[in-house]
Amino acid sequence: MMQDQFFRLGVALAIGLLVGLERGWREREDPAGSRTAGLRTFGIFGLLGGIFAVLAAQMAAPVVFAAGFLAVAALFGLFQFHESLHDENRSVTGVMAGLGVFGLGALAVSGDYRVAAAGAAALAGVLASREILHAALRRVSWIELRSALVLAVMTTIVLPILPNRAVDPWGGLNPWEIWFFTVLIATISFGGYIAVRVLGPTRGLLVSALAGAVASSTAVTVALARMANTASDGQARPLAGAAALAAMVSVLRVLVVVALLRREVLPHLAVPALLAAGVLGVSGIVMVLRSTAARQPQEMLQNPFELRALLIFAALFALVSTASAALVGQFGGSSLAVTSALSGMFDVDVAVLSALRLEVAVVGVPMIATAILVALGANAIGRMTLAVLAGPMRFWLPLLACTATAAAVGAIAVALAG
Repeated sequence: MMQDQFFRLGVALAIGLLVGLERGWREREDPAGSRTAGLRTFGIFGLLGGIFAVLAAQMAAPVVFAAGFLAVAALFGLFQFHESLHDENRSVTGVMAGLGVFGLGALAVSGDYRVAAAGAAALAGVLASREILHAALRRVSWIELRSALVLAVMTTIVLPILPNRAVDPWGGLNPWEIWFFTVLIATISFGGYIAVRVLGPTRGLLVSALAGAVASSTAVTVALARMANTASDGQARPLAGAAALAAMVSVLRVLVVVALLRREVLPHLAVPALLAAGVLGVSGIVMVLRSTAARQPQEMLQNPFELRALLIFAALFALVSTASAALVGQFGGSSLAVTSALSGMFDVDVAVLSALRLEVAVVGVPMIATAILVALGANAIGRMTLAVLAGPMRFWLPLLACTATAAAVGAIAVALAG
């Protein structure tokens, strides 16, 4: 018992030293005694938190810990106040960090020391990321921030209150599942978009296509097709290559969603999907690298998370899910491929998620995998149709060639596996 207490107090001290290392390094050029707290002081904060936690436990008086916390907070706050007046600095980060170290030191003694150590590492990481976080905040617009807040509300408030059961006779309309999958896709898309915005302007056609396709490969293809209308022959081929790379990302994205939601389906479609994605990737890279004259597609870098679009997606998803369940209940699993093809033509996410929601006992894993592959093929047809309508032949003809090759390779893989 005594040995364990020594160990935990050591962890409490180490917590303070870890955070104090970041605080001390940031102010390392200041003269000695000119700052309120540095490496040693933060180490003492952690140790004091552990000591007061021990005293409170041994005296069976939690008020002892509360008194110690308030005393440290008042003393540290007073010194920090005078330092802030001298330096004309209004930041309260140092005070909050000190109080956090005190609390984590107490947790290391009275609770799970591993959680306390993880909390200290997270606290030190946040403190050390000030410049990165501030730079990222300056890059994010209000519309993007509002979208993130709306997404948080939909996840933490709307999702828990939805009924997690089917409300239709066929078992396809589950409000909680539909909203969960909708938010999941929105999060993936919005996360990719924010990553591009935080990293700055896209670095060339290759990065633009890959990042934009996380939100929507169809939108990327249409944007590139429009650009190809005013591009020269030398510029159109790299644009087609970028569209092929966007299609590759779409296929890989579907595999990620399947792996997250219904892992047992993955072995039935991984090989043909990966082979098709490989053909698209190799073809796209070859076409992009053959020329660097193409302009960067800024049109595709639009906010992919809008409330109206999300609600439309949810409504479409609910409609397709209900129709799929009804058709499967009426005609069996063979009808699933038809609904996947129709919905996949417009939105591959809707088709894939609708297929993944069906009961394996009713449809079977191979049929679900087939429906997903059909949806991918239908989405490729829809994407090519838009490319033909929006762009010139010098753009869509190379894209059609690599898309058809990828589809043929995938079909051969399916036939050999069957």
